[in-house]
This record gives sequence, C-alpha cells and structure tokens, in this order.
Amino acid sequence: MSYHWNWGILLAQEPGGTGTYLHYLIVGLGWTLATALAAWVIALVLGSFIGTLRTTGNRWIVRLGNGYVELFRNIPLLVQMFLWYFVVPELLPVRLGDAIKQMPPPWGSYVPAVLCLALYTSVRVAEQVKAGIQSLPRGQTFAGTAMGLTQLQAYRYVILPQAFRIILPPLTSEFMNIIKNSSVALTIGLMELTGRARAMQEFSFQVFEAFAAATVIYILTTLVVVLGMRWLERAVRVPGLIAASGAAQAAH
Repeated sequence: MSYHWNWGILLAQEPGGTGTYLHYLIVGLGWTLATALAAWVIALVLGSFIGTLRTTGNRWIVRLGNGYVELFRNIPLLVQMFLWYFVVPELLPVRLGDAIKQMPPPWGSYVPAVLCLALYTSVRVAEQVKAGIQSLPRGQTFAGTAMGLTQLQAYRYVILPQAFRIILPPLTSEFMNIIKNSSVALTIGLMELTGRARAMQEFSFQVFEAFAAATVIYILTTLVVVLGMRWLERAVRVPGLIAASGAAQAAH
C-alpha cells in the first residue's frame, strides 16, 4: 500500500484561524529560536564563568565547578525540564511560586524551558572553555603576569580571547544542539516547532507532511547557523592557534 503525499495541507487553514499550517509552523520556529537564543546567552555567560573557574588552580573553587558540571551533566534533559516546571515552583517562597505557576501561556512554559536548557548547556560550554584554556601553552599566563597583569586581567586580555577562538567550532555544535534540544519543551506545553508539528498532525491527520516539513525547517535553520559560524570562525581565526584548536576538540 503506497502513501500519497499531500503537501497542499501546508497551505490549508489551521483550526485556530491564525493562518495556514505553514505559517503555524513558522511561528513555532520563532518560539524555538527565541527559546534557544535566550538559553544560549545564559549558557555561554555561565558556562564561560564556570569553565574559567575550573582552571584557576584554587582547589575548592575547582571542586565547586566540577560539582556543578557533574550535577547538571548526569541528569537527563527531560527530567530537568520536568523539575523546572513542576518541582522548582513548589520549592520557592509561596508568593513567588504562585506567581510563576500563574504566568499566562506561553510564558509559564517558556521561562522554565529557557532556564532548563541554559543550565543543561552551560556545563557543556564549561567543558569547552576549560579545554580551550588548557590547550594554550602555560607560558601565556606567565607572560601576562610578568607584564604586571593580575590573574583576572591575564584571563581577560590574554587567555580567554585566544581560548574562544580555539573552541568556536565546538561551540557551534553546542548552539545547534540547544536549538534541537528545545524540542523537549513541548513536554511542558511550549508550542515550539516540534510541538506545532505534533499539533498539526493531530488536527490534519497528515503525520508525514507535518514532521517532514518540521524536519526541513530544522535542517535549513541549522544550515544557516553553520554557515554563519564558519564565516565568523574565518574572520577571527589566528593562524598559530589552528593546531591548538584540534587539540582542544580532541580533549573534549
């Protein structure tokens, strides 16, 4: 029995009256990108901070950083999503917890999804940053301190600018991962791209068309990310650090 594709369904009106099913999916892509971008900003800042702390040499700070990484790395993403949505509001003070639970949709799902993805991804960013810093010759730090820089200034002006150039390719992969991982947010009611594709197949009974369209949209989106990051990588590349980049990725 052969299946006949019905791509015309993408131009049919969806039951909510907001437009066609294709427009419905594009709006879902908007929520996917909004979730991923917000989570990525938090993950990049927090992960860079944690990753840097883990290379400072202070035993207790390194242990705290390692504990943070192991905590969020060893809990499945889906479980963390449920914890942020169902459990965390119950652990907060009553007024704050009630305020979070009473947030109107889609914000009641959006905020927990962003926080969950941000912390989950931050540990991966922390690992990349640590690998990038450790791939640099130790003489870089010694040279900075010999010039009169404090350890903080040496990281700010010498170490981190080079480390981020080294880890740019694996950071691209992490950004694509956070876009794809945002699909897990459908489990707490966020109607991002995957959630809307699922709703489309429930409304129209066109399972293949719904998820094939979502797949194509995901592929095109990640392709744009890859091309953009490759351009950025070429723009900031330092020739002497190309070999070190490979070492950093191998360490990861």
